[in-house]
Amino acid sequence: MADFDLPPENDDPPMIIGGHRIDILEGALSWYIRSLDSIVSRDLDKRMAHLEIAKGKGKITALLLVDDYPAIRPSEIAEVLMRDRPATGRILDRMVEQGLIRREPSPDDQRAQSLFITEKGHALSLEVREIIRTQEAEFFHMIPAPERQAFKRMLKSAYINMRKSWHD
Repeated sequence: MADFDLPPENDDPPMIIGGHRIDILEGALSWYIRSLDSIVSRDLDKRMAHLEIAKGKGKITALLLVDDYPAIRPSEIAEVLMRDRPATGRILDRMVEQGLIRREPSPDDQRAQSLFITEKGHALSLEVREIIRTQEAEFFHMIPAPERQAFKRMLKSAYINMRKSWHD
């Protein structure tokens, strides 16, 4: 039996936050997603405050992609981040300045850039992975494992389907 049981949908009491109802937002998925993102991001920022990669969106993903895919191109990272090239370029510029990644001309197209992880960047990627594993175990402890897995599957499915429609 789970540590908690969700009431049936028609028996769901109104949500009161700070003594106030949140109007239509109580039934809006977007409100919960933004709120959860804010809470999870703040926790992750605290856990990574001592690292150069802390704060902001996209840096961790970019670091892990460059670590996992030597010679990846900035445009490929922009695609994963769903950001335009200039915004992605600013993230990558900062990472180059910090000595986490390096740029080299692409061997098959001298006009294009390939990105590579540095030793410093690789060491940071290992630390980031461990922090994320720890956060997963500690921060989400109140959600029993089966529900957490089901929730991840739903989020992954929503993400994949929304990404497809974003490209259309």
